[in-house]
Amino acid sequence: MEKLAIIGSGTMGHSIALSAAWTGLEVSVYGVNTKDLENAEKGLASKLKVMMENKLFDETAARKIRNQIHFSIVLEDVVADSTFIIEAIPEVLEQKKKLYKLLETLVPEDVVIASNTSGFRPTLLAEEMEHPERLLVTHFWNPAHLIPLVEVVSGEQTDEGTVERSMELLKSMNKKPILLKKEIPGFIGNRLQYALFREAQALLDAGAATKEDIDAAVTYSIGRRLPVTGPLMTADMGGLDIFSAISNYLFADLSNDQQSGETLSRLVDEKKLGDKSGEGFYQWERNESERINAEREQTLIHFLKKDLENSREEEK
Repeated sequence: MEKLAIIGSGTMGHSIALSAAWTGLEVSVYGVNTKDLENAEKGLASKLKVMMENKLFDETAARKIRNQIHFSIVLEDVVADSTFIIEAIPEVLEQKKKLYKLLETLVPEDVVIASNTSGFRPTLLAEEMEHPERLLVTHFWNPAHLIPLVEVVSGEQTDEGTVERSMELLKSMNKKPILLKKEIPGFIGNRLQYALFREAQALLDAGAATKEDIDAAVTYSIGRRLPVTGPLMTADMGGLDIFSAISNYLFADLSNDQQSGETLSRLVDEKKLGDKSGEGFYQWERNESERINAEREQTLIHFLKKDLENSREEEK
């Protein structure tokens, strides 16, 4: 069993730790200062409470999970005896490279170093490392304790054993890892997500429909199918001849914008950044924000329960 260390105690860091501890792993988590660790403790306690309320586990199990997560502001203590490290620090390239250099002075060369980056290529991340064969990307999706997908991306020098160990660890955490065969910007999930977002922006900017109806077109149609069938399986079920014909006449008319759309750019310039600023495409009053965030969390928990039930059935 791997001994896991996580560098970064923010939303992603402590959520990944929760996923690991839930499946029985001991986890050490590094935070840059006591304030970060206090926030991580609060975030972890809140997530455990919601998961207990939804009967994912009871109070005894929650206490055990919490006791398997160890926070510290001393990096050397966090990585001591670790066999697998997940880096979950801010998306600043030079900061990540500096961390990897430091880690290589603290841990043996057989310790895997995995980045939770959502965009940087692993070959770029590892270019200044003494042992680049030990580095790869394991991109968890937020909220990491509820969303099963993890994108695994190897670099040009990543060792096959590093990939195998990563896939095994993630599966032991009840995640659904997918392996990218090529280093491509945005990996798979973000490329698909932003293709949809680009078209949504283009429709809004063109005045084709209101923001509410554009969102509804997703949540009440393809959004209902996607939890069961992805785009390629959906095409198989609908008939590839039909999907090919529609592709042939529709693709030429889809947005190929190379930058953010007019509305999005204006909102950013006006510092209207969405939920965190109180206004974006929508108005975000505190009560409404809490309601929508809770509703989304409940939906993710619903699907997580189904995943767990399916896993139990497969094990029988």
